[in-house]
Amino acid sequence: MNYLVDNIGTVVDLTKTHLYLALVPLLIGLLISIPVGTAVRSVSWLRRTTLVVASIMFTIPSLALFVTVPLIVGLRVLDPLNVVIALSVYSTALLVRAVPEALDSVSPAVVDAATAMGFTGLRRSLTVELPLALPVLVANVRVVAVTNISLVSVGSVIGIGGLGQLFTQGYQRDYPDQILAGIIAIVVLALFFDAVLYVLGRAATPWTRVGTRSKAARA
Repeated sequence: MNYLVDNIGTVVDLTKTHLYLALVPLLIGLLISIPVGTAVRSVSWLRRTTLVVASIMFTIPSLALFVTVPLIVGLRVLDPLNVVIALSVYSTALLVRAVPEALDSVSPAVVDAATAMGFTGLRRSLTVELPLALPVLVANVRVVAVTNISLVSVGSVIGIGGLGQLFTQGYQRDYPDQILAGIIAIVVLALFFDAVLYVLGRAATPWTRVGTRSKAARA
């Protein structure tokens, strides 16, 4: 704890880098997975193929991907974009599976009612299914956010990694306090953003609380 208190400025700077490397891939993953997941959901063979490809992508070891990305896209090994690209692959692989599952959680009766009212497939997906699928989707986004925050630290092995640098530097200096400071900072950061996403998810889905209050009132 002494290191964390005495070097708070350094930890804050590393935290900013850590957030950039973790959250930008999450946003990229959402931008890719929502339209792709929505499009493949109703086509069984395409959905199965997408899930297989996503599973293969996620099984690639993170360190191997961090090292391979520069060779594929022509970036410098120490370019932070390597971590952003690698974590975008992982984020997309997780979320592209989560989107169809979230859409499946929407009641078929609601979907049929929207269709009967003349909603086109695109309009129904954007204005009915996706909003109602938010509780399941947000739960998966929270998992991906925490996963990214954890995986960013692996990038410190190749010289990029935000708070993960506290691990490598502490190990090189044989300074346990610095390693402990890195662990504490990453855990706090992960818990904080998990809580933020939970609150945002609750705020975006007020209808999920109506049923809970009704049950409580009847009890």
